[in-house]
Amino acid sequence: MNRQALKVGIIGQGRSGRNIHGNLLATIPEYYTIAAVSDSLPERRELAVKEYGCRAYESWEEMVRHEDLDLVVNASPSHLHFPISLELLNRGFNVLCEKPLAKTAEEVDQLIEASERSGKVLAVFQQSRYQQAFMKIREVIDSGVLGRIVQVNFTLNNFARRWDWQTLQSNNGGNLMNTGPHPLDQALQLFGTDVMPQITCIMDRANTFGDAEDYVKLIMRGQGRPTIDLEISSCCAYSREQFNIQGTNGGLRGSITELEWKYFKPEEAPEQKLIREPLFDSNGMPAYCSETLIWHTGSWKLSTPDGLSPFDEMTKTLYLMLHRHMTEGAELEITPQQVRQQMLVMEECRRQNPHIYKP
Repeated sequence: MNRQALKVGIIGQGRSGRNIHGNLLATIPEYYTIAAVSDSLPERRELAVKEYGCRAYESWEEMVRHEDLDLVVNASPSHLHFPISLELLNRGFNVLCEKPLAKTAEEVDQLIEASERSGKVLAVFQQSRYQQAFMKIREVIDSGVLGRIVQVNFTLNNFARRWDWQTLQSNNGGNLMNTGPHPLDQALQLFGTDVMPQITCIMDRANTFGDAEDYVKLIMRGQGRPTIDLEISSCCAYSREQFNIQGTNGGLRGSITELEWKYFKPEEAPEQKLIREPLFDSNGMPAYCSETLIWHTGSWKLSTPDGLSPFDEMTKTLYLMLHRHMTEGAELEITPQQVRQQMLVMEECRRQNPHIYKP
């Protein structure tokens, strides 16, 4: 099958532009060709030329002025995602923007409007939608074996002090905007993207050297929806499992590499009815409710047949989806409209924490 390899320009050659995007794109040349990169640091430009055989520019403006590109990957610092993506769309370029896409829903609206006006693609790098563990979780939930989902816990905790640019509010830093877009995107997929959740958010500055938060406790609720408990902490010396799901028939727990779940089948359970009188055991002594349920179990372990890391695997999946969209007209599975809801949640979180985010 003859495929059209899309010519890509990458803005930035840091942790994201090089380590995530460039290094992955270099492994799928039949889909994408790295034609150019831009970075203000000469040593990064020299390395990109050596590694990718591409052209390198000091600024993104210079790159897009000289290059005929099918796609521009915006891996600039977080606070530049919105203005650069907006300018690229206005100049007639297709854009894949790193997370966070913007800081507010209003900014997302401007990007959507620019995309529609120019007829160009605006894609968002929310690759955790394709995390194998998360896709398995959705499969188990959709099967119905856990019953009605009551609560979903997402936990991304560790103990770490941090002092780089992503600790600053002026750079759209903080745990919610740095790490939060990944679990929040997953959480909203399980909660439902058709309504806004009720939000309770607690933020703190614990081990950070910047002025943005490094502790976030976010609760999302809604009538007929599962309660979402999302925690991102930099002051947790004893981390717990990343996923824990409670359902009326059972539950699931685990990490990005391993999951387990158990459930009972209502048709196999003893028939019970409400008893208002005191309960007694077989010896006539006071007792609690007690029954024996038949538990069914399941498990899953990460498998990467092509030898990629879990992170690279979901990155590749996103890029292949985007290639199908741009060359075959397939669905754009992660849309800026979905990410807009994420921005609304983050805005409300900041509003509820004026001790950190001044009104």
